[in-house]
Amino acid sequence: MNSLLVAETIWAEIKSANSVTDDHLSILHILFGKNLERATRIVDQRGVKKISGQPSQRSIFQITGESRKKEEYLCFPEHYCACYSFFYDIVNRGEQLCCKHQLAARLAVSLGTCVDVKVSDEQLAELLAKL
Repeated sequence: MNSLLVAETIWAEIKSANSVTDDHLSILHILFGKNLERATRIVDQRGVKKISGQPSQRSIFQITGESRKKEEYLCFPEHYCACYSFFYDIVNRGEQLCCKHQLAARLAVSLGTCVDVKVSDEQLAELLAKL
C-alpha cells in the first residue's frame, strides 16, 4: 500500500472517531516525521483557519506558521501550500509527501478543531488572487 493511501486511511479513521490514537500518531509519524510534530503544535495553538466563502461554501485554509513572525500561509491540504518548504521539499526535491501546514490543516479538519471564518465569495476571490 502506498504512503498516500495509508495516510488517507488514517485521516478518515481520525475523522470518524473524532480523536487520535497512539497508533494513528505512530503511523503518521513514520510517514511524515518531524513535520507531524510541527503540525501538531500548530493545531494545539489553534493556528488553522478554514476560510469559507458565502454563499458558495468554497474554502481555503490559512495556517499560522511557527516562526516569530507568525506568517500565515494559504493552503489546500491535499494539493498545495504557499510556503517555501512546499516548493523546495515537495515539488522540487520530492522528499516529502506534504508540508507541516498541509498536515496541520488535515489534522485540524479530522479533529474538527479548525477556526471557521466566513467571508463573502468576493473576499475569498481577493484572497485567492494573492496566490
